[in-house]
Formats: sequence, C-alpha cells, structure tokens
Amino acid sequence: MSAIAAPLITAEEFGRRPEPADGSLDELVAGRVVIVGSRPKALHGIVCSCVGSALGEFVGKRRLGWVSGRAGVILRRNPDTVRGPDVSFYSITRQPNPPEDYFEIPPDLAVEVLSPDDRRGRVRDKIREYVAAGVPLVWLVDPETRTVLEYRGSLRGTEYDEADTLDGGDVLPGFTCRVADFFQ
Repeated sequence: MSAIAAPLITAEEFGRRPEPADGSLDELVAGRVVIVGSRPKALHGIVCSCVGSALGEFVGKRRLGWVSGRAGVILRRNPDTVRGPDVSFYSITRQPNPPEDYFEIPPDLAVEVLSPDDRRGRVRDKIREYVAAGVPLVWLVDPETRTVLEYRGSLRGTEYDEADTLDGGDVLPGFTCRVADFFQ
C-alpha cells in the first residue's frame, strides 16, 4: 500500500489557511506546509525587537523603505515557497509601497534570529533560499553565542561578535550598529 502525497499548494492558498491552532509557525516550502517552530520565546522576541528597532530607526529617518517582522515573502514560484524572516528590509526603490499580501520580491536584508529549538540545518536551508532568491545581505543572529553571521550574496559567512560593528554595506549605506546592541 502506498501513501498518497498531499497536493502542492500555492502561495495564495497558503495565505488563506488559518493560523495553526497550536500556536506553531509554518511556512510554505516548495508547495508544502512546513512547521518551522513554536511560538518564539521572550529572548528571541527581544532580540528581534532590538534588530528591528536599530534598522527601523535608520530606515525611517531616511525614508529608505520598509522594515518588517515575520512578514511573508514569496521566494520562489512553481512550486511556491513563502518564508517569513524574523526581520527584513525592503528598499523603497525596489518596493515603492508595502503590499497587501505577501512581498513578491526578495528583501534587501533578511534577518533570522536563532531560537534554542532551531536546527542549524533547517536555518541553513533558509539562508540558502534567501541567497538563491537574490537577497544581497543576510544576518543570522545567535542570542546564545551573542554573534552575527553575515552573508553578502553567497553562503560564505563572516562572523561578528559583541565587540564588532556591523554595517549595511551597499544595502544600507551609512548604517552601522554594534553587535552588542542586538542583545540588550
């Protein structure tokens, strides 16, 4: 007896589904719904807020675009993949207005904050998808080690610790932030 695989769904069908009743977080990966974790804990939320605040203040003062938390972005079509970076930045030149539904272009910056229950392999897959979709800057923030792994258009990451300062490179010229500020 063979099992029948569930049919693939589109980003639009995924968007119409109700939130999981158990509070878990899901994303759409190659047309299939995947549970990516449980509701984030306090430290995860605080670090996301610190990252988002640092970016939001810089971007907002200069009217450079949109900083978002956990908003879905369609990274691929046929089959569809919808991911929700913990924090993301979209340049106003590429995304003049925020969409009603999912973002349909990859962010200029995607930030993932590790949770204690995250599996490195699963997070690495997300980073690989961001880079493949053309995200020029990806930060993997680790509250446990208080470090940031930075990927600039490739899977070769550069690690920064609390004593270091991140910059926005070509994505956010002029932006700088001490890594320690993400872990206040």
